[in-house]
Amino acid sequence: MTFFESFVIALVEGLTEFLPVSSTGHMIIAERILHVQETDFVKVFTVAIQLGAILAVVVLYWKKFFDFSKWQFYVKLIIGVLPALVLGFLFSKKIDAMLDSATTVAIALLLGGIVLIFIDKFFRNPTIQSEQEIKPKNAFMIGVWQCLAMIPGTSRSAASIIGGMQQGLTRSEAAEFSFFLAVPTMLAATGYKLLKYYKEAGGFSTEEIKLLLVGNIVAFVVAIIAIKFFINFVKKYGFKVWGIYRIILGILLLILIWLGVING
Repeated sequence: MTFFESFVIALVEGLTEFLPVSSTGHMIIAERILHVQETDFVKVFTVAIQLGAILAVVVLYWKKFFDFSKWQFYVKLIIGVLPALVLGFLFSKKIDAMLDSATTVAIALLLGGIVLIFIDKFFRNPTIQSEQEIKPKNAFMIGVWQCLAMIPGTSRSAASIIGGMQQGLTRSEAAEFSFFLAVPTMLAATGYKLLKYYKEAGGFSTEEIKLLLVGNIVAFVVAIIAIKFFINFVKKYGFKVWGIYRIILGILLLILIWLGVING
């Protein structure tokens, strides 16, 4: 992996991690277009640069994350992340295998896009207006929905936002809780991948450390911009445009696979 490749992939991660369009799917597409060689480090890199995106959430919502008097917030995050931790541990090999399939990404983009087009009509009458109103059972069910994102192309953000709206959250609150839930979820996934690679490879080379630093810095800066934009956009326009985007991208990806431009 070159520094240019790491910059582009991190740019894609930062832009798409918190949008309901699948950051994993976009990174797979970017890797195919750039002809990035599939190595164990590249697979770790695409997960590890999520740390930069996580930090963006913590920085933007630092009052929420560091108000230790409101311990219920942390309890809800722990409850919400449990389904992903359990299923991720049980099916980690199968999940890794699916990451190599661009066809899976394309189909997931299409199906998720159809759902997002109609989601605002499905859940018109939200009953939960703020994070404080979210109950532990709501957090758990949102965490269950989030597990759908283990299928590449689904989007962790989309799955947890849909789950939040199904549980009665407004679309902006569902989006914000999705951001909050991303922190422990992505931290656990990243820590596991880094530790596993460290043990199997015997450590990280100087070049790999530099690539990870560049990737995380880029992802952090871009994610801050993307989060601010997304919240304002969702409040005004909802999710339909993201559904249309996913469908167009999914169809385009299937065409590129059919033409042999991208390996399926």
